[in-house]
Amino acid sequence: MRVLIGYGSLHGATKGIAERLAAGLREFGFDADVRPLDPRTDPEGYDAYVLGSAVHDADWLPGATAFVRAHARTLAGRPVWFYSVGLARVVGGWFERHAAEPKSMPELRRLTGPRAHRLLAGALRREHIPLIGRVVYRLMGGRYGDFRDWAEIDAWAQDIAFDLAEASV
Repeated sequence: MRVLIGYGSLHGATKGIAERLAAGLREFGFDADVRPLDPRTDPEGYDAYVLGSAVHDADWLPGATAFVRAHARTLAGRPVWFYSVGLARVVGGWFERHAAEPKSMPELRRLTGPRAHRLLAGALRREHIPLIGRVVYRLMGGRYGDFRDWAEIDAWAQDIAFDLAEASV
């Protein structure tokens, strides 16, 4: 079974998560391709999709949402999982409760009927945000670093693999 692991990434954290998910699916015998998402990415030839994006300005990156919109008919007929990568999980509290779902996610869910949407922690370095953003982030108690939870990502890849194996029986 061929699986497209698509990502929208600005600084590489989301791409790294896509690569880790693909590695996890390959361990279970799936043919997993990792590709950046934009409307020109061809979704044909895949049996399932795990699609994600970094979250900036409370939404997925434009190329990732454009991919889903452009190929919604193809995606809707196959198993789809979404993941969003950002700092809501890192900051926690009010921010996590209110930023857990990107603005476009209700539309993307309606278009494709995904099996799940996961919010994953990303990575942040000082140079990723402008000075005023750094000040606000620090006042909110934010810190810099790589907050990706590899054990969580590996476990999710295993869950997806089991779901796909069960569906193909």
